[in-house]
Amino acid sequence: MTLTVKQLMAAANEAVPKISVEEARKLVTNGNALLVDVRDGTEVAKSGKLKGATHVSRGMIEFRADSETPYHDPQFRKDRPVILYCASGGRSALAGKVLKDMGYGNVRNLGGFKDAADAGFETEPA
Repeated sequence: MTLTVKQLMAAANEAVPKISVEEARKLVTNGNALLVDVRDGTEVAKSGKLKGATHVSRGMIEFRADSETPYHDPQFRKDRPVILYCASGGRSALAGKVLKDMGYGNVRNLGGFKDAADAGFETEPA
C-alpha cells in the first residue's frame, strides 16, 4: 500500500500525543523524560536547542533508539518517557511514530522549537 505524506502525518499525529511546554517541563523534571531535538544539525547550530535536550537528527533516530545497533544512545530506554520536537512538529511526530513502532510506549510531541522557546522553555547553545 502506498501512503502519502498527508496519510503518514495523520497516522503519526494520531499515535503520538502533543503536549504543552508545561507538561514537557514536568515530564523532564519529575518523570526523567528524554527530551530530543530531531532537527538537522545546521538548524540546531543556528538557533541552539531547548535546555537539556539531546540532539538526534530525524534520519538517525532509529539507529540511536535501537540497542542492537552500534549507534545506540543509552539515553534511549523504553522505560522512560521520550519527548520530541523539531521546527514545526512534523518531523517530531514522524520520529515519535517510529519510536512507538519500535516499542517505545511513552512518546510525546512537543511540536516546534520556536513555539516552545517563545512559551518560556529555556534554550541553550548547541
